[in-house]
Amino acid sequence: MGRHDHHLHEGESLHDAARSQLTDKGEQWTEMREAVFKALASFERPASAYDIAEAVSKAEGRRVAANSVYRILDLFVTSNLAMRVESANAYVANQHPGCLHDCIFLICDTCGTTTHLDDDKLSGGVRQAAADAGFAASRPVIEVRGKCGDCS
Repeated sequence: MGRHDHHLHEGESLHDAARSQLTDKGEQWTEMREAVFKALASFERPASAYDIAEAVSKAEGRRVAANSVYRILDLFVTSNLAMRVESANAYVANQHPGCLHDCIFLICDTCGTTTHLDDDKLSGGVRQAAADAGFAASRPVIEVRGKCGDCS
């Protein structure tokens, strides 16, 4: 399939796409899930569950435990609403939740900017290499660390 373009959602469009994706899978879009998603989507860089819990706590005017946020983030990852940056134990909102791809991240070691790429040819090669080695890759994650264009 190679690289391709698809609609990237932002703001209210992203919120609506996420809600639709979750409810289409038979899950409820609760007030807490909405608050966690809005907080996650507001970050410009990958956010930890603690960062998100703090943001939701401020917005809600009450303390929200990181454990509750972790459970919701796990649901978001399995529902394709969020992606986990493994090396940072952090999350980013998926700007195209209706499109499923393996995760390829470019992570700047200087400023923390994380760019998500969709390249089915590259991730397909990783899947094929795993299959050739007798391994069934359920969720390939490729993370490339270095410096972004602004920092290099």
